[in-house]
Amino acid sequence: MEHFHVLMGADTIRTRPAIRTIGVADLKDALKRGIADFSAMPTHAVFLCVIYPIVGLVMARLILGYDVLPMLFPLAAGFALVGPFAAVGFYELSRRREQGLDISWEDAFDVLRLPSRGAIALLGLLLLAIFMIWIAVAEAIYIANFGYAPAASMPDFLHQVFSTPAGWTLIIVGNLVGFLFAVAVLTISVVSFPLLLDRDVGAVEAVLTSVRAVAANPLTMSMWGLIVAGLLVIGSLPLLFGLAVVVPVLGHSTWHLYRKVVEPDPNPRPVLQRPPRRRHYAAQFPAALFAGEDRPALDDHRDRARAQSDE
Repeated sequence: MEHFHVLMGADTIRTRPAIRTIGVADLKDALKRGIADFSAMPTHAVFLCVIYPIVGLVMARLILGYDVLPMLFPLAAGFALVGPFAAVGFYELSRRREQGLDISWEDAFDVLRLPSRGAIALLGLLLLAIFMIWIAVAEAIYIANFGYAPAASMPDFLHQVFSTPAGWTLIIVGNLVGFLFAVAVLTISVVSFPLLLDRDVGAVEAVLTSVRAVAANPLTMSMWGLIVAGLLVIGSLPLLFGLAVVVPVLGHSTWHLYRKVVEPDPNPRPVLQRPPRRRHYAAQFPAALFAGEDRPALDDHRDRARAQSDE
């Protein structure tokens, strides 16, 4: 039954979320609102995002096991594939700010208390699997053109890529394949994660709603995908640390894009109020995503019991 809830949610018997048609002006407004959210809580965003470049560099070394230089561009582009899941906490912060609530960086972990946390985790694993496949494919394309010998240096690598037939083959084939990966991820995730925060619809309905949103706005969503990919690549250039700004801005903006694309729920889910004593969210991540038991609620019960005993 729990697995059925993860896939289908509790709201599947309701009318499917209605999709709006949007334009370029809506993309600009979503970015403007995302920047405003980031400006209102920059320390929360940077604190939460500093882990992404560190994890990215560690994963690069562990996954590749050799000179990481040829894979820098695939890694930078690959962040667009896992970005929708990485930004889940920022969707929640924007959701709370939208309702005028007090905000702390801890509120980003309120997703662990949502009924749809299992569906969020499932889609996150799907995007991670796609990311791993992309890295493996990019490595295979590089090896097919240049063999297993690592590049001697950055100038040598750039010379091979931009001044040899093998290099231009790598550029053309790699970008075409990467484009297909990006289109697939954009289609299944552009509004699916914000929808899961907003409603208890399950992973299947979230993906189907995202597909319908792209089908209703193909040109606008294509432009949004180019904006996301371009900003992530730019943020990845200074050893991935630019992502500490780019990821939260895009995360906040994606929440506002979701609000523009999907009609509001006539019976919205209330925003969870943060308990006064909450210390264990970080330790529970990501295990709490898969837990069938609402651990934070248990912690709240223990805290109330201790308070009563102290009195």
